[in-house]
Amino acid sequence: MIFVTGGSGLVGSFLIAELIARGESVRALYRGENTPQIPGADQVEWVSGDLRDALGLRVALAGVTHVFHCAGLVSYAPQDETALQQINVEGTANVVDACLERPGIRLGYVSSVAALGSKPGEQPTGTVQLDESAKWDLGAEHNAYATSKYLAELEVWRGIAEGLQAVAVNPSVILGPADWNRSSTRLFRYVYNQHAFYTPGNINVVDVRDVVDMLVRLTLDTTISGERYVLSAQAIPLHEFLGQAAACFRRKAPTVAVPEWAAETIWRFEHVRSVLTGARPLITKDTARAGRHPVEYSALKVQRVLGQSFRPVANTIAWCCEELMAKKQPTKQVA
Repeated sequence: MIFVTGGSGLVGSFLIAELIARGESVRALYRGENTPQIPGADQVEWVSGDLRDALGLRVALAGVTHVFHCAGLVSYAPQDETALQQINVEGTANVVDACLERPGIRLGYVSSVAALGSKPGEQPTGTVQLDESAKWDLGAEHNAYATSKYLAELEVWRGIAEGLQAVAVNPSVILGPADWNRSSTRLFRYVYNQHAFYTPGNINVVDVRDVVDMLVRLTLDTTISGERYVLSAQAIPLHEFLGQAAACFRRKAPTVAVPEWAAETIWRFEHVRSVLTGARPLITKDTARAGRHPVEYSALKVQRVLGQSFRPVANTIAWCCEELMAKKQPTKQVA
């Protein structure tokens, strides 16, 4: 029996489909009143619950041999800092504790490249190369999301120190045909709605199918423990990414680069608006500055271990566009 958290999310939904295709028995955690409507949902034993419910997680792990912890909150909005701590950090601690109570369970944890930090003494000039050896700089400024993923990873390492068999993957921006308004799919929605502006810089991306395949192989097909693996196919200029998606959609690509001073001004106005109205900011300090100092994540380690390469980004973009177009088209709104 395999237990999956975040089964309705981008990674979780593709993971469940892969596990079912392998003939595995799957139990999955979900929140809300209705069970998630994903491919293979009728073959899943769904458990209504919350990562913050430590007792509920212990009960849910009865008879389980493997756990895939995919659930987590991705947000750069200031008002979500408490939720990031509760869901990403405390939630992961609860998953680890529940696993430790049942010796023999093996954990596959979906972290993020955000948890890597930076190389000691690395200066933000030129392209920064990062891999699994990067160390978290406690003296540096980190956004709340990155901090929550770093602290969540510490909980996994704590579990490993206490005897848990676990492996972690650190994906970059995961591309897949999820809901138009969720996850990285909002990038495709932005292109489809033909917005004119883009921010200069690079974006590191990886196909959700590669993330799932490598996560499953590392967790189910190996006995590796105490290791983490960067999963990233390529660092691509954001303008190029948006242009490729626009071509696939046959829409007009963004053409106006937002200068640094404008982005700095906009996020400040958005912060004030958010404080005064309680609405979520359309752009935050972290998103405005993302990509300003180019970073490229190296995934050579996982490719050496599994002997597997990543799908070309152009193929992933084309696949996402085709699958999204087969779904209900997005409403016109600000990304």
